[in-house]
Amino acid sequence: MPIQVLFVCSRNRWRSPTAENVWRRHPEVRARSAGTSPNARHPVTEGDLRWADVIFVMEEKHRSRILAEFGTVVAGKRIEVLGIPDEFKFMDPELVEHLRESVGALLGLD
Repeated sequence: MPIQVLFVCSRNRWRSPTAENVWRRHPEVRARSAGTSPNARHPVTEGDLRWADVIFVMEEKHRSRILAEFGTVVAGKRIEVLGIPDEFKFMDPELVEHLRESVGALLGLD
């Protein structure tokens, strides 16, 4: 059964949609993306968080916001901070490579 992975950034415009795009093609992953800002393309919901087996956030502030707003929903869930700053455009080759390596290593996938 594929692992369900939620990628979160601020506005769900560049980083998290890139991660979703990169990982949704992997046969062992189901991927979604969302943002912590009310102005996000797709603001993170309780449903997204309940669906996810693992939540990858781009920065510590995203983890903090999720915990503050949805603490009981994500209690016991794995939340990984990738440490990717907001300086990349959608599908930037450097961002893609970083996401493949870091997420792959954390999930134990190629």
